[in-house]
Amino acid sequence: MDRWSGVLKVRLDHNSLNYYRVAASLCFSSTSKTLTVPSANAIFFNGDRVQGTRNPVIERLSDLQKIADVLVSKFGGSINAWVIEASIFSGPFAVYKDFIPSVNKWGEPKLYCPTGFPASSATFSLLSNCLEEAKKAISSSQMELHSTSTSSSQLKTFVLGFSKGGTVLNQLVTELGFLEQKSMVSPTHIEEGLIKSKSSIIQEGSQIIPKTAESLLNSITEIHYVDVGLNSHGAYITDQNVTENILKRLLDGAPGIRFVLHGTPRQWCDKRRAWIRDEKEKLIRLLESGAQRSNGKLKVCERLYFADKSPDMQMHFEIIEKMDVS
Repeated sequence: MDRWSGVLKVRLDHNSLNYYRVAASLCFSSTSKTLTVPSANAIFFNGDRVQGTRNPVIERLSDLQKIADVLVSKFGGSINAWVIEASIFSGPFAVYKDFIPSVNKWGEPKLYCPTGFPASSATFSLLSNCLEEAKKAISSSQMELHSTSTSSSQLKTFVLGFSKGGTVLNQLVTELGFLEQKSMVSPTHIEEGLIKSKSSIIQEGSQIIPKTAESLLNSITEIHYVDVGLNSHGAYITDQNVTENILKRLLDGAPGIRFVLHGTPRQWCDKRRAWIRDEKEKLIRLLESGAQRSNGKLKVCERLYFADKSPDMQMHFEIIEKMDVS
């Protein structure tokens, strides 16, 4: 299958001052010059910037487009890959303010709160705007989706958070846990403006990406934490209410979800930041407890990489290539 790839520069909405850089690798027909319907969207939230290391592994895996290529190699050529970089940096620190309103100036969250569903709304907005920019880049006067056996109801979403990007996963998981309790029928201001100004884009891309922030949340079937960590608490979600609510949704008929926690000694064995391992262990316990009561709909596993090596920065990035998503 052919692909269209590029690094897009997009705003969240017309009122936003900051731009996001998003690398995209999309299913594409070179014959008709049109995007085609994927089997899933893999959305990767990147972390802090690390520059000047002169380490070829770190430099290569700091490249957004190369990360997108890795995702395609792991999940298969029928998926779309999106790699999102924060729009704000405080020095090297990524600040996902649009996704997690409670973050401080270093991008560390004070809490994860579902009110307003900011992470799912922001993700939906970015994907919609990226789809519009990709269409412009392809220079197609009219995009026609190819007929395919994949319908919008079958479209899956895989979310991955690397390092600081794991905070966005925590926010998305929190919103997912409260989706049934607080309806998202009324669109947020982001989604409202998007629907008014770009309704044709949403309609045309309704099979390429989910139609709404709510459908995006409902389409999540895999959640991958990739060597996440913070210099403060909050690297992993540890709220039992969230995991119990997710279990209730699954038992009420929501699609199954698989959590995979990928880690290296750099994060999981850091004695100076022992809370990272403690939070990881607590999340594993909560998820395993839920999995035992889920009738097979909630799955969880943890995978340690480079276990026989001393912690270093290279393994922190190299896990992106080494992670097993099977």
